[in-house]
Amino acid sequence: MKEVFVVSAARTAVGKQKGYFREYIAPELLAMALDEAVNRAGIDVNSIDDVVTGCVYQIGEQGFNLARMGVLSSKLPVTLGGISVNRQCGSSLSAIQIGAGMIESGAMDVVIASGCELMSKYGIASDLNCTLSNGQNAGHPITKSYMDRFGIPSQMIAAQAIANRWKISKEECQDFAVASHEKALKATKEGYFKKEIIPIPGLDKEGNKITCESDETIRAGVTRESLDALKVIPGTEWLTAGLSSTVTDGASAVLLMSGEKARELGLTPLVRVVASAVVGSDPVLMLTGPLTATPKVLKKAGLAMKDIDIFEVNEAFAPIPLAWAKEMNADMSKLNVNGGAMALGHPVGNSGSRLAVTAIHELHRRKAKYALVTLCTGGGQAPATIFERV
Repeated sequence: MKEVFVVSAARTAVGKQKGYFREYIAPELLAMALDEAVNRAGIDVNSIDDVVTGCVYQIGEQGFNLARMGVLSSKLPVTLGGISVNRQCGSSLSAIQIGAGMIESGAMDVVIASGCELMSKYGIASDLNCTLSNGQNAGHPITKSYMDRFGIPSQMIAAQAIANRWKISKEECQDFAVASHEKALKATKEGYFKKEIIPIPGLDKEGNKITCESDETIRAGVTRESLDALKVIPGTEWLTAGLSSTVTDGASAVLLMSGEKARELGLTPLVRVVASAVVGSDPVLMLTGPLTATPKVLKKAGLAMKDIDIFEVNEAFAPIPLAWAKEMNADMSKLNVNGGAMALGHPVGNSGSRLAVTAIHELHRRKAKYALVTLCTGGGQAPATIFERV
């Protein structure tokens, strides 16, 4: 099999719901990430073989194959195709995995893997409440047979159940949430994200045009006390919005290339894609996939936990990375080192690629070797990928 490398990696800032990017159309936001990935590598756009885009809510402006519509909104040639994929929160990490697989197999040499989600327009479960052109309800994917086996799925209730099973307290989750904001705030102030974020136009609260070059979601002054003041999510014991990821907007892209092609073009890659894995997990607990995806991808890579320098485990809810850390006996100093989704947001279809972009740039900033990225997903799955700095 061919070796696969990332030669460029970029993302937009993350915008709050109804924030920076509220007036964007999804293909145009995605196009900015696609164009930047190509610009940074300086390659001929005609050398690109395909575009793969992760997106969860593939309706409205995100429908009709967002990847292809992003291509047609960009400077890329009309002869370039695109395919949109949905693995819920893991969609754009799976886009990277699919692109890497295309190159490994020898079918292609250059692929842009990307993610985009405008949750300001298409919020959580927006694809479950659709109306057909004749006015009838489009139906629901949660069937009677599913509910007979697993009950009605709820990520919030699952997160609370995970906290209880792994004996994770409210206070542990609050401290982890506080640390997420503090790390993200420090990373922003120190300029750690500057190399990965594409400065693009957006709007401030008053509707004035601004340049968006830092994540809108990070809050200063988050404390246990401020988190205690939030309402408990119905159906849970103590879980609040402050212990979960925020509803957000964003796009990102990585340019994948075979080693032969990179050498031919005289490019210096950022990282090598070492190994990828995906698992299905209990659909009731739903969010435990990273706990089994991690050992699976480590085994495929021939590595151990101690070999990994940076872990990016998506902070969908605070109990998820904390349960992962307990199960994996992880070094907490390596986990979400610049904050996670509780501070940086979770634009669902974009999050896997965003995590990868951040991990890749942080490997270079630290001159470290390996990063492991993984996300839990709705429906009980998890992709995981390991990158090696070269």
